[in-house]
Formats: sequence, C-alpha cells, structure tokens
Amino acid sequence: QVQLSESGGGAVQSGGSLRLSCAASGLDISAHCLGWFRRTPGDEREGVVSIDADGEPSYKISVQGRFAISPDAAKSTLFLDMNSLTDDDTAMYYCAAAPKEFCAVMGWGAFTRVPLDARGKGTLVTVSS
Repeated sequence: QVQLSESGGGAVQSGGSLRLSCAASGLDISAHCLGWFRRTPGDEREGVVSIDADGEPSYKISVQGRFAISPDAAKSTLFLDMNSLTDDDTAMYYCAAAPKEFCAVMGWGAFTRVPLDARGKGTLVTVSS
C-alpha cells in the first residue's frame, strides 16, 4: 500500500521560500510518476509539477523557474523547493502518485485529470503580502 506524507508548509511573506517534503512508502517507482498538486482558497485544484522515473520534471508554467522538484531515492522522499512565492501560491499542497503512462502524456496536468494511485493529507502554504 502506497503512503505519502507531506510536511514543511507554513506562513511566509511574499518573495520568501519554503521547502516541502513528501515521505513515501510502499511505492513502486517504475509504475508511477510523482508530483504535487494544490487546492487554492477558491477550492480550485491545480497541478503544479510532476517527475517521472527517469527524473524528468514537468512544471506548471506559473511556477517554472521558481519551484524545483527533487527526489531523494535513498530517503524515499520527494522535495519541492518553492522560491519567490506570491499570494497566488497560497494553497494546500498535496503530494501524489499517478500511473506513469498518464504523466508521460499530461505531465503535471495528470494530477487533476486522472484517478490518483495515492495522495497525502496535504500541507498548508500561506503567502502574505
């Protein structure tokens, strides 16, 4: 059974940075892609970033250049470094696993368009001006 658990959220001022972590267990990397999606205060669900088994990332254009996803296979942990945060980044952030074939076609969009294999409970990021 795949389990994902996020941490690292918090309150930060606009322009600041945060690092989110996602601890994974029971995951078959060869069958899944991993990534993050978020739910905004307006209850909109947005894909943010995905990474496939080959380490190839796919970023939502609004976070490209500001966010960086990085897996640590030895620790079974996925990180999301978020820089130059803005009010629009305020959301609950979720770590998720999706079937790899969907990420191959949709990239980060897979996390809001297909049934997920697993997701965490989320970690809240609040950015204030």
